Amino acid sequence: MKTEGFKDAGECWKTILSDVKRNAGLLQEIKRFATENTNAAEISFGTSGWRGEIGTDFTFRNLRIVTTALIEMFKTGEQGVMMSLGVKDFDEVKRRGIIVGHDNRFLGPEFAAEVMGLLSNEGIKVYYAGEAITPEFSAAIDMLQAACSINLTPSHNPANYAGFKFNPADGGPAGPEITKVIENHANRLMAEKAIVREVQPKSFQKIDVTRLYEDFLKKRATLDLDRVRRFIDEEDCCVGIDHVHGATRRRPNVFLGESPKIKYLRTEDDYLFEGIPPEPSAKNIRPIMDLLKNSKAKFKVGVIMDPDGDRIRLTDGEMDITMNHFGAMALHFLHVYKNISGVLVKSVATSNFGNAIAEKLGIPIRETPVGFKNFRPYMLQNARERAIVTYEESDGISGYNNTLEKDAIFGFLLALEMMSLTKKNLGEYLRELEEKFGAYFPERAGIEVDRSLAGAPLLERLSRLKNKLTPGAKIAVGKSSKSIKTVITIDGIKVVLDDGSWFLIRPSGTEPKVRFYVETRSSETLKDIIETTERLTREVLA
Repeated sequence: MKTEGFKDAGECWKTILSDVKRNAGLLQEIKRFATENTNAAEISFGTSGWRGEIGTDFTFRNLRIVTTALIEMFKTGEQGVMMSLGVKDFDEVKRRGIIVGHDNRFLGPEFAAEVMGLLSNEGIKVYYAGEAITPEFSAAIDMLQAACSINLTPSHNPANYAGFKFNPADGGPAGPEITKVIENHANRLMAEKAIVREVQPKSFQKIDVTRLYEDFLKKRATLDLDRVRRFIDEEDCCVGIDHVHGATRRRPNVFLGESPKIKYLRTEDDYLFEGIPPEPSAKNIRPIMDLLKNSKAKFKVGVIMDPDGDRIRLTDGEMDITMNHFGAMALHFLHVYKNISGVLVKSVATSNFGNAIAEKLGIPIRETPVGFKNFRPYMLQNARERAIVTYEESDGISGYNNTLEKDAIFGFLLALEMMSLTKKNLGEYLRELEEKFGAYFPERAGIEVDRSLAGAPLLERLSRLKNKLTPGAKIAVGKSSKSIKTVITIDGIKVVLDDGSWFLIRPSGTEPKVRFYVETRSSETLKDIIETTERLTREVLA
């Protein structure tokens, strides 16, 4: 197959992304590749579903294969899988229905039509969410008592990606006991060169998932939406929201109403996101920080959210507040100001600032492997240990009685209620907590490794660290020697030192890389601990 001189979609994407303003018209070539390319792909569900490059891996043919694999899983009806799905059998799936939607990336509606056609052809009730964000799917499953949802999004990935997220009946991310079954069916169909014809959707019910999400928030009542609205109406405030051309646009308007105090950035359609990675990064939050700095309002808050609304970063115009700190602030606020009891749940790669607060407040701490799906046991309404807040350093948060998915809208509304009750800007509240519980300085780094090491060989070499790094042992950090206090091995190897600093070494699940997560009690020692972490890693890889 050859399209307009490009040998494949990857080559076409490189040209588009080299100058997005000049080459945006080439998206129609990408559509042709996505339609005409019948090459098989290896289907693998990562922490947030299957992702692939549009026109290369993520094609209409391969999407139909994955959807067919999902249907086969329902039809096969293995008892353990159906229990994980939260349904009894395929008849229950057909009756309760499946919610299908997409973010506002290129070909979203067309991809959704492919999925809905195959589902409705099997007699499955189909709800069409249209343009929607990840937490809305989770809430809509609960409000409609649907069997599951299919969310066509690659989250914060660059513009050349599309994705397929699957959520079972509890609304949380699908675990490996489900996704492995989908993978097995899909890759078998790929190997068999199965032909799945396009089917036009016979029938579907259009739903307003934003209103369903609002009703969900009111029902669960963790947030006080009336208090948030009064804060906007009555206080001298400036609120900035950067949607980075994503599907979160128009959502805050529903919850907060229209107000000149609220400024919305980058709400227009732009399939190429201005050529930037559409993520809540330190670089991308600068426009909102600049907007707030020019405001003379007493209360200022700004947020940037990724295209599918499951990641968020915050600022008061002066401080860039990452989830490492905001998650800990949320724990303190929900427990002290809103009297919510339970446990702190965070990933092992996340700052220990929350741990320090939890320990002083007598709150149990539960650390999990990286991946929001690992928080599910603590988020269920019948959980023995209920989470006050769940968060991870990669910008994801949810809270007591809320969705089982990462929820940027929840984080945003929580920040507004936090300001309303504390009568403080976020930076002021954070500094107050740091004075009381201590300051923490987290950072991320990593190294690339040879592709031949990716997978099992890399795991084997990194496992040697467990013999080298043991409690009581001494290691050199900069010019000083520190003792190892604790070693945690639930995901990679996390070494906590006697001064409260720590480092985590874990392989990337998708790339030939080793990732480092570090934290110190002083900004001056961050460089030293990163260098130590890299040195220890290179020694076992040599």
